[in-house]
Amino acid sequence: MTAESTLRETDLRALATPPALPALIPGATFVDPASADAVRLHLDNVLPALESLRNQSGRLAAWGVELAQRLLRGHRLLAAGNGGSAAEAQHLTAELVGRFDSERVPFSAISLHAESSAVTAIANDYGFDDVFARQVRAHGRSGDVLVLLSTSGKSPNLLRAADAAARVNMTTWALTGCGPNPLADACDEAVMIDALNANAQEGHLIALHAVCRAFDLEIARHTPTPFPSMVQGGRP
Repeated sequence: MTAESTLRETDLRALATPPALPALIPGATFVDPASADAVRLHLDNVLPALESLRNQSGRLAAWGVELAQRLLRGHRLLAAGNGGSAAEAQHLTAELVGRFDSERVPFSAISLHAESSAVTAIANDYGFDDVFARQVRAHGRSGDVLVLLSTSGKSPNLLRAADAAARVNMTTWALTGCGPNPLADACDEAVMIDALNANAQEGHLIALHAVCRAFDLEIARHTPTPFPSMVQGGRP
């Protein structure tokens, strides 16, 4: 190699060292101003989602009470969503099969999207739009509850699941983003969060925890004495 085509050691060190940026927020060494502004804007946009939920707190409480009463009678919760909404739905079923805050008996709750073999088999044989509807027809019974989560409220597989649930006399609840939207219209009741999609999805987790608060309170009213088989201690 010629001298002209070879980078000197000082050149290499300069390339490997990024330019220093000013520290703008506590706890940060270097922060790009545009990134900091984007984060602040995202956090500011959580507030409309919270306000939207506060305006619907009565419905969330009613869902928690009704869900507790139905599951105490032996009914089941089914839940489904796509992508991030699938994770939210699975969070809800985990709270019911496991626990939220206090010790209690486990309840039957299934996340339909988590049935990976069923999902892929149904999608392969019948198409992705039927992955939840077919499972609803398999597992759902009259009196059960189906919770469907979607920020857009337009997912065809969730719309078909709502229709399948109605045909077997299941109760259907939707958690969506801004309304009106097709999924909210297709379900018996809906909580629509008036916020940007990402913030609405964050609001869904808060909504589910709020439902769990009311759920656990109603369960405690009917089972005030701890069951002997319950494990004592706090949440790990």
